[in-house]
Amino acid sequence: MDPAVHLVRSTGLSDVAEYAYAATVAPGARLVFPAGACPLDDTGATVAPGDVAAQAARCVANLEVALRAAGAGLTDVVSTRVLVATTRQSDLVTAWEVVRDAFGEHEVPSTLLGVTVLGYDDQLVEVEAVAAVLDSA
Repeated sequence: MDPAVHLVRSTGLSDVAEYAYAATVAPGARLVFPAGACPLDDTGATVAPGDVAAQAARCVANLEVALRAAGAGLTDVVSTRVLVATTRQSDLVTAWEVVRDAFGEHEVPSTLLGVTVLGYDDQLVEVEAVAAVLDSA
């Protein structure tokens, strides 16, 4: 079966970005819209206060759990948005590297944003995603 997600690269844009510049979804694919993945443990506590990399890793792990519950995985993701509560570009890069590495060769279009504050106490990172899957008949 062909994948539901097709990553689009463009020779007309710089190749320095570590992601595709666009993605398309196959006709008939079911879209999955998980909530923003937060760095929370099973009790709802924020993990690793002050540690951007550890929080980004937990966000990805929690995203994978949510995607699995919807019948999807990281390779079904169409795009991501990585939010980091910081004013330092180095923190953005740290979070991005964790997320990028988790996705491996599935280099989905992504947006990386520095924000003022996130929803939970001590939360520094949140990862949003949209996925698409082809259900087997």
